[in-house]
Amino acid sequence: MTIKTIITEPNKILRQVSQPVSSVGDDERKLMDDMLETMYAANGIGLAAIQIGIPKRIIVMDISKDRNKNPLFFVNPIIKNKDKEKTTYEEGCLSVPNYFAEVDRPKYCEVEYLDYNGENKILKADGLLATCIQHEMDHLEGILFIDYLSKLKKTMIVKKLSKKKNNPDRIIV
Repeated sequence: MTIKTIITEPNKILRQVSQPVSSVGDDERKLMDDMLETMYAANGIGLAAIQIGIPKRIIVMDISKDRNKNPLFFVNPIIKNKDKEKTTYEEGCLSVPNYFAEVDRPKYCEVEYLDYNGENKILKADGLLATCIQHEMDHLEGILFIDYLSKLKKTMIVKKLSKKKNNPDRIIV
């Protein structure tokens, strides 16, 4: 497994719509393994392939307290049902480092997808799992959690991230 570089905002790649995967084979499983390793290394709970520069409809996540205990793999996920009732979680994102904001999302959702072995599955999710699925699926559409914030807050965050990219930490040897 290989730890990949996570792309951070602002970057036009993050705004691309990811493409469906025709089938789950060895290449896709290797990608999912690398994504999982990358996510764990960054202390995340979810990662979409586009976040490492690969515009495929693939997501990995693990919301368990004990890492490597319950990884989930979603290929070509589609949300079938969403609850009208909303719940609020403070979200962060590996592609928007060090920024967090409360986002309202449907409390419950059903997602249909192909698993790690290419088998068709349906998952009924609520709470944090439902929020994480919806957050990661937004990435597949080129949407970041900051897009749910006011224009002022979003602009401020992107401006600060841009400044940090243009002025990386200096190391004097």
